[in-house]
Amino acid sequence: MGVKFADSRLEIVLFAVLLLALALSALGVIYTKNMSRSIFIEIEKQEKVIDQAEVEWGQLQLELTTLAEQNRVESIARERLKLIVPPRDKIIYIKP
Repeated sequence: MGVKFADSRLEIVLFAVLLLALALSALGVIYTKNMSRSIFIEIEKQEKVIDQAEVEWGQLQLELTTLAEQNRVESIARERLKLIVPPRDKIIYIKP
């Protein structure tokens, strides 16, 4: 009779340990799934930021191209700065 009681007690302890391991495993799965979702949401946010930055970069490149056109620079130099091309006899060439 003493042997059956010990076996029964061992089975209960083993069952409790396995149940605890199952519960901890389930909690681990829930935690990792939640972390995975959080990380995915953060990645999506950062991808939107990158996309917006790329759009802004393209707009800035277009604006730079427009502002740096030779005829625009020359017209601003003439109009705003009152610059003129000097006569040929006033140009001095320096050899390197």
